[in-house]
Amino acid sequence: MSPPSRGDPAAVRRRDRGAATVEFAGMFPLILLMMAVIWQCILIGYTFSLAANAADEGARAGAGARTGAPAACTAAAMRHLPGSWEAETVTCPVEGTVRKAEVRLRVPAIFPGAFHLPMTVTGTAGAAEEGRAGP
Repeated sequence: MSPPSRGDPAAVRRRDRGAATVEFAGMFPLILLMMAVIWQCILIGYTFSLAANAADEGARAGAGARTGAPAACTAAAMRHLPGSWEAETVTCPVEGTVRKAEVRLRVPAIFPGAFHLPMTVTGTAGAAEEGRAGP
C-alpha cells in the first residue's frame, strides 16, 4: 500500500486532529488574563462614578442642612457608597457660599471588598448653601 498523498483530505484531517484543542489550551490563559484586565478597567470606571455621585449627594445634603452641615454632608456621601468600596476620606468645606464635597475612594482589585489597588479615585462636587446671602 502506498503512503497517502499530500492532497488526500482524509490524511490532512488525521494529521491535524487535536490541533484546535492544543491551540485553545494555549490561548485560554491569555483569554482569562484579558478578561481580568477588562474587568479591572470596568471597576476603575465604576469607582470614578461612585466617587462623583457620593460627592454630589454629600454636597447637596450639606448645603441644605440647617445645622451640622459637615456631618450631614459626610453621612450622605457615605450612605451612597456600596459597602465594598472604602472611602479613604470625605471632606466637606465651605468656600464662600458653596458647600464643597470631596470623596476619595480606594479602587478594588478584581473582587470588590477583598483587595485594593495602590490608587485612589477622587470625586468632587459643590452646591450653593441654602439660606445664605450672596456677595
